[in-house]
This record gives sequence, C-alpha cells and structure tokens, in this order.
Amino acid sequence: MSPTATLALLVSIVVTFLASSAAPTPLYATYGAEWGFGSLGTTLAFGVYAVAVLVSLLVLGRLSDELGRRPVILAGIAGQVVALVVLTTAPDYAALLTGRVLQGVATGAAVGALGAAMLDVDRTRGAIANGTAPGAGTAIGALLAGVVVQFAPAPTHAIYLLVIALLLLQGVGVQRMTETAPRLPGAAARARASLVPEVRLPRAVRPRMLVAAPVVLAVWALAGLYGSLAPSLVRELGGQGVLLGTLALTTLAGVAAAAALVLRERSARTLMLVGIASVAVGVAATLTAVGAGSLVGFFAGSFVAGIGFGAGFQGAVRTVVGAAQPHERAGVLSAVYVVAYLGMGVPAVVAGSLVGHVGDVTAVVRDYGIAVVLLSLTALAGLLRPEAVVPAGPAASAETPVVEAVRA
Repeated sequence: MSPTATLALLVSIVVTFLASSAAPTPLYATYGAEWGFGSLGTTLAFGVYAVAVLVSLLVLGRLSDELGRRPVILAGIAGQVVALVVLTTAPDYAALLTGRVLQGVATGAAVGALGAAMLDVDRTRGAIANGTAPGAGTAIGALLAGVVVQFAPAPTHAIYLLVIALLLLQGVGVQRMTETAPRLPGAAARARASLVPEVRLPRAVRPRMLVAAPVVLAVWALAGLYGSLAPSLVRELGGQGVLLGTLALTTLAGVAAAAALVLRERSARTLMLVGIASVAVGVAATLTAVGAGSLVGFFAGSFVAGIGFGAGFQGAVRTVVGAAQPHERAGVLSAVYVVAYLGMGVPAVVAGSLVGHVGDVTAVVRDYGIAVVLLSLTALAGLLRPEAVVPAGPAASAETPVVEAVRA
C-alpha cells in the first residue's frame, strides 16, 4: 500500500470512529421517549463515552509506540464493532450506556495509534489530517444519523449496521497496511509498563502543551455543548424534526473540518489565534441569537464558532506534535486527546445535570456559552505571553527548536 493510500485509509478510520461516536446523537430523543429519560439521561450517555475515552487514553494511549500501530488499530476496530452490536441490540438505557462505554474504550485505544501512524507516514500531511479528521467524522456521523433517523426504516439499527460494515472493510485494509512503527527488542516489557495510567510528556513537548492545552479545552468544551444540548436547544428555538436538530452539530463540526483544511498553510500560532477569537465571537453571536429566539442567528453563530473549533484544534495539534519524536507520537497525541475529552465531557455532564435541575435549556446554554467565552479569552492571554512557545512555520517538524519566543 502506497503512503498516500495508507494515509487515506487512516484518515477514513478516524472519520468512521468519530462518526460512530456522533451517530447516537439524533437517536437520544427516540431512546428517551421509549425508555423514559430526559436531558440528564442524554448528557449522561454523552458523558460516560467521554470518560471511557479518557480512561482508555490513559491506560492504552502509549501502547502502539511499543507494539506497533497495526495491532492496536485492529483491536480498536474490533472493540468498536462490538460496541455497535451492543447499541444495535440495546433493549434498555443500561445497554445504551454499556455500548457508549465500549465505544469510548475502543476510541481511546485507537485514536493515538491512528494519529501517530498518520504522522509516521507523512509528518506534514499527517498533522493536517489529525486536525481535520475529527471534525469531519463528527459532522458526517451526525448528519448521516439524522437522515437515517428521519427517513429510513429501523433507525435505531440501520445507522449502526452501516458503520459496522464500513469498519470491517477498513479492518481488511489495515491488514494490508505496512507497519509504520515496527516493534523493537524488549517491546513486550515496555508495553506492560506503558499500561500504567499516566500522561507522560517529553521535556521538549511540555512548554508547547502549556500553550496549546487551554485552546484545546476551549474548542472541545464547545463541541461538548453541541453534542449534548444542541438538539434540545434547536427544538426550544422552534426547529422541527430530528434532522434539523442534528444539523447544529453537523454545522459546527463540518465547518471545523473545512476551516482546518483551508487554513492548513497558516502557522500554528496564527491558527490558534484565529481559533480562539472565532470561538469567542461565534459563541457570543450564538448566545445573542438564543436570547432573541432566532434559529437562523443560532446557525450563523455556530458557523463562526466552527471556524474556531477547526483552526484552534489544528493549531494546537501542530504545536504539540512538532516536538515529538517518532517513538513518542502516540503518547503525545493521546495526551492532547485527554485534554480534549476532559474539556468535552465534564462540562457537558454538568450542563445536563443543571438542565434536569432547573428545567431551562436556554439558561444553561447561556451560562455554558459564557464559560466557553471566558475560557477562550484565558487561552488568548496565555498565547500572547512573550515566553509562549509555538512552532513558527506551517509544517513544523520534530527538529523545530523548542526555545522559540512568540512575537506579537
């Protein structure tokens, strides 16, 4: 398999994994009506997935640095298929939560290996793909699930069966893929040691992570808002139909993927500046529209916020992985995703609890949005510090000097 074909395969798997995680979003209303849970149950189902990803990243995130990328990716695909089978046959809410936990474990195991493999194949294009694929997958999964739920028969089965078929085909492709990180002597012992939960950052990466982490937190907190509460908010604003509710997350994530691709030639610092500024402006516009009861304004603000999500995450990924050596890549990317899923999962669960307590979606969204804006401004202040360390060019390599002052 050629490097280009390998990179395309790896990107497609990331897209499928994130699409799989977004697929249940439009189904929560159906599940809730059948099994008797509301906003709190929805955000709990969303939150347990994020927590499972976090735990899996901490335990399994560095495994492919020792065992190789292919076996870890194949194990992740197998776990994702099992999770989707559980969701397809779920008879109750407990089974839904079980399926979401299994999805989170499989995603956490595979995402670091997939991202590292993309960098192994091509450092420049791999960094761009790492920042683009999550948004593309989330957008495709949410949109496809919305279409299936609204127009296809057996909606709680069809979307999952479609994703299972795609994953099985991708598994065959991984079997044909050349290993990008061959095992070295003593790998088994190091692999066992890597299972001890921790986030280990190489010395050269640490100052970059201090700059990038607030940006990652801000943009993924925004994703958590849309993934957990956007469908309910769209209904509050007068939107009708499952598909329209799903389009909020699709807009945010789809624009994020497009922005990351369009702005790929910009420096990492520029991307993060554009990202956090767009998040702040987009969320402020969204909150204004919610206050005015404008559905059109809500989607316009979501479009601007999506630019921030894509640009900010792309810049953060490039900032951090630019200093990682090949044998450190999976662990470093896993650490980035730990920050991301902390930002996405914890606020979403808290917001869902508040909705269940106060019964007002718009009030909770307003407070959540204000918190995201404040977090964005904090990230901006950190990025503008003179001692902040950010790679200078659009295609920063592992050899980029770490000590590089940012000039405004």
